[in-house]
Amino acid sequence: MLTAIVLIDVDAARIPEAAAAIAEVPGVSEVYSVAGEVDLIAMVRVREHDELAVVIADRLSKVEGVVRTQTYIAFQTYSKHDLEKAFSLGIED
Repeated sequence: MLTAIVLIDVDAARIPEAAAAIAEVPGVSEVYSVAGEVDLIAMVRVREHDELAVVIADRLSKVEGVVRTQTYIAFQTYSKHDLEKAFSLGIED
């Protein structure tokens, strides 16, 4: 599995709509609205390297309102956080 972190600049008037559209792109696992230098961050997870171009260049970057993308390809994962546990309320089964 290949993971890419995509920083996305969006027309300010289209941020919610662009985020929703990007979240629907096959291969995009999460989209975050963030504070800072960019408007959105998308996590892209695909099986083959060639799929990155399809997901990012052919689909994600063509979503209405997307102005610019910057992509970082992850080489190795050092953390194996269980997100479900990280966001749980501490209630035991």
